[in-house]
Amino acid sequence: MIPKEILKKIRNIEIRTTRLVNDLFGGEYVSVFKGHGMEFADVREYVPGDDIRTIDWNVTARSQEAFVKKFVEERELTVIFVVDMSGSQYFGSAEKLKSEIAAEITAVLAFAAVKNHDKTGLMISTDQVEKFIPVKKGRMHVLRVVREILCYQPKRRQTRMIAALEYLNNFLTRTAVIFLISDFLDNDYEKPLKILSRKHDVIAIHLRDPREEEIPSLGILELEDRETGEHRVVDTSTVTFREDMKKRIGARDEALDKLFKTLRVDKIDIQTDKSYVEPLMSFFKIREKRL
Repeated sequence: MIPKEILKKIRNIEIRTTRLVNDLFGGEYVSVFKGHGMEFADVREYVPGDDIRTIDWNVTARSQEAFVKKFVEERELTVIFVVDMSGSQYFGSAEKLKSEIAAEITAVLAFAAVKNHDKTGLMISTDQVEKFIPVKKGRMHVLRVVREILCYQPKRRQTRMIAALEYLNNFLTRTAVIFLISDFLDNDYEKPLKILSRKHDVIAIHLRDPREEEIPSLGILELEDRETGEHRVVDTSTVTFREDMKKRIGARDEALDKLFKTLRVDKIDIQTDKSYVEPLMSFFKIREKRL
């Protein structure tokens, strides 16, 4: 049975995100994410200037008049949300954990997809693929996806993105839009991401918490790595510690940006202490201009 507090969270997320979709994201979603390919719709009589390659020879032979095939853009999309549920996602120095923000962002994008009759699916990943919910249409399916993210209890704590990416490369036969929602505290997944991005539209949503990137001067602290369980005692008051941390985070961000740029994977940075609306809107506007 789902706890009342979780049901309340799901309901609040539905109300908030549905409003965002109706007011802000609905039109942008349609213009940015278009169908992949064309599908046959009907036939009509040939008129001078039509491409002869579109002539339907079977209909033409039966009617003794030339007819051509009419095609329309294949609008329906398959949208997959790959949500990192490793230990680091259960951290948040502001009002919400990274996992809760992941649920809200998934809800916004999934409700936008449903509004346009697209199918959505969910993959929950740690250092292995822990759960996969097949794609389906409808509001109730989106609510199930959100519930899974909020309620799921991961079996593992570490991140290994290569497992999720290889699973998708082997599983997906149809072109899809794939949202990778993670803090990307991992490496050595370039090869499967490269393969995935060649066939699919991949967007990385990078969740970041300010306390993981800049620790204030609080003296000696014992820190725990939420993924490995490793404990480390550090002196946060020293300039050396804070500068070293800043350099390492800067180098990680630079490498991540370079990787995504090389593979033409769009990246959206989401700060846990700020609204995710503006970064999402900015992404839609930039991408729309590029089309």
